[in-house]
Amino acid sequence: MELGGTPKFRAAIIALRAHLPVVLAHYSRRRENRGLRGCDHVMMADLKTVLDGGRYFEGPRWHRGRLWFVDCMARTLLSISLSGELQQHATVTDDTPCGLGVLPDGDIVVLTMFSKRLLRFADGKLSLYADLSHIATGTIDDMIIDGQGRAYVGDLGFDLPPPEGRGAVGRIILVVPDGSARVVADGLRFPNGIAVSSDHRRLVVAEMDGACLADYEMAPDGGLHLRGRLGRMSDPDGICLDRDGAVWVASFTEGAFVRIGRDGVERQRIEVPGRRALACALGGADRSTRCSASARRPRMRSCGRASRSRGSMWSRSMCPATATPEGVSSFSFCFE
Repeated sequence: MELGGTPKFRAAIIALRAHLPVVLAHYSRRRENRGLRGCDHVMMADLKTVLDGGRYFEGPRWHRGRLWFVDCMARTLLSISLSGELQQHATVTDDTPCGLGVLPDGDIVVLTMFSKRLLRFADGKLSLYADLSHIATGTIDDMIIDGQGRAYVGDLGFDLPPPEGRGAVGRIILVVPDGSARVVADGLRFPNGIAVSSDHRRLVVAEMDGACLADYEMAPDGGLHLRGRLGRMSDPDGICLDRDGAVWVASFTEGAFVRIGRDGVERQRIEVPGRRALACALGGADRSTRCSASARRPRMRSCGRASRSRGSMWSRSMCPATATPEGVSSFSFCFE
């Protein structure tokens, strides 16, 4: 498989893959402590493993009674039920899948990072849905599709590994159902997770380098108008919106899932000590089940200088011989 990027980046990806097996878990217990960090409460969770054997889960989306996601390191499209029944649907043979979206007709769209393509999964097969190589200026990372079939794709504005001093060069690309694409937002610092409201009026983007959320108003034609920026968290990764308009954020380096209100205030925090928070989604019949992906922090010595963003972590020069095989990625379901 061709990963793209420099040989140093490819070596780092291979090293990371070797030490990130994946498990699926349920929250079996939780403890609440109020008044910490200025939020409503902090929750700690003990995880019960119900599935293992994968590598690195990303892009969770709830669809037709199942959680759909990709194992980006194994290059597979998967889904799982709340009871833990796993299905593998497809394999991406020539690139790294990352973000997912669901079209109004129920087909799944898979983003591939380095070839800058969107692939449609239908009738058990993957086919080209949109080629963004002509418009994306960098690696594409995450995506979301709204109820009208409009895909919003994060363009980092640079190719991984991230260059030093990259600045606010990230963009959001809109792909409409007829296949045409245009840039609808720019000036973002490493756009990562994306979420849209069910009324198609609001879009939120996690800015990994910006340590905040960019909050947009959606126009009828799909255009975006920046309302402002919300919250402060370290390396925000995947996000989702809840029924109250608050944003659940996977704070990668903090090892926590934090809930940010519309006013930008942290309202709730679920900590996963010793782990990296990766992505989250709300599922179940009434969308009250919180599905959270995290990865155990691998013990490995870096031969180069580490920096803040996940992309930079991937690009540093790893020493695989000194790494211990303890990196474990997992899904946790919290039933409320």
